[in-house]
Amino acid sequence: MKPLKLLFLFFIATLSGCGQARAPSFLLFGSYFPSWLIGVGVSIPIVLLIRMVMIRTGIEEYIPARLLVYVSMVVLCTMAFAFIYSPR
Repeated sequence: MKPLKLLFLFFIATLSGCGQARAPSFLLFGSYFPSWLIGVGVSIPIVLLIRMVMIRTGIEEYIPARLLVYVSMVVLCTMAFAFIYSPR
């Protein structure tokens, strides 16, 4: 086979996943929002509450990379929200 035909077959094979069902989303205010975007909106206040608890208990002093820890908490909460509340 010619290299151009092989390249064409490769692109056709990789695009076959695009025909699947639509992405998980929620209907809010008349338009669809991706579930991960709603998860970010929910997880940021949750992580802020966790941070306030950690400050009051004195645990935050012992966290070496605070920004990394809090961003990781937001990502974890977002993925948990998307996994639990995904419409599928």
